[in-house]
Amino acid sequence: MTDVAIDRSVRSLLKQGIGQLRESNVPSFTLAAELLLLYVVARDRTWLYAHPEEVLSADTTRQYFALIQRRAHGEPTQHLTGKQEFWGLEFEVSPDVLIPRPETEHLIEVALDRLALRELRAGRSPRITGKGLTLVDVGTGSGCIATALAKELPGAVIYATDISAAALDVARRNAARFGLADRIRFLESNLFAAFNPVRFDLIVSNPPYVGRRTAETLAREVREHEPEVALYGGEEGYELYAELVVQSHEFLKPGGLLVLELGYDGLAAVQPLLDSRYWTNISVTNDLAGISRAIAAERT
Repeated sequence: MTDVAIDRSVRSLLKQGIGQLRESNVPSFTLAAELLLLYVVARDRTWLYAHPEEVLSADTTRQYFALIQRRAHGEPTQHLTGKQEFWGLEFEVSPDVLIPRPETEHLIEVALDRLALRELRAGRSPRITGKGLTLVDVGTGSGCIATALAKELPGAVIYATDISAAALDVARRNAARFGLADRIRFLESNLFAAFNPVRFDLIVSNPPYVGRRTAETLAREVREHEPEVALYGGEEGYELYAELVVQSHEFLKPGGLLVLELGYDGLAAVQPLLDSRYWTNISVTNDLAGISRAIAAERT
């Protein structure tokens, strides 16, 4: 939109933004229009609905519709605003990292639940602080998993790895913004290559699990704007899991926990990797859509 809208009220601008995104078949177009307007005015949603008649400046209006056009052409809302909420925290995101998804929060829930269950089985209190635990987030990306675990387990020693130096820079900044920079050790590493002889109580990972053969079925904003190295796990999508499971067994302490995120059809390929004498107490967690989203197991 090149011309300044005649009516620059919040209500009118939001209505126009929603209309343009709807016409461009943008998913969740109402939410996207709201988030972009909130971003340019630096306000919260309460203000948005309390001031529908507020007239915005011509410059703010131009900024808003410039972002609307970029979103209409496929750029993710999170890249335009530079942020995404995860586990109640607002994370910086960029094209260098995978945008945190709500379903990935299941990994945090499963990890915490399984650690508490392990304490109960040992006759100890299930209220865990992480004291005495060492854990690693493999393929940390934005650092959302490692940071959430650092928040929940203040006594734990936490590592986070990624093969992308650019992603690690984003992850470090996120840890710093939440005051956790001294709690997480970030390492550039392909799986566990940087570790010897560290052994872990918990390994958690959201590995690349999209198959390249299905790339054309992805939403445009995902296919064209999120990092390929964080998306694709091979031609089928599950190729990385075999090596990840093998190395996890090597680097876990006896009784240590492995928690992995799954793609929407990944369970059939991944669960057999854990059906062996090397693993026990295997559990699968579904997301709200009923899709198998996380698998957990203990090293024998």
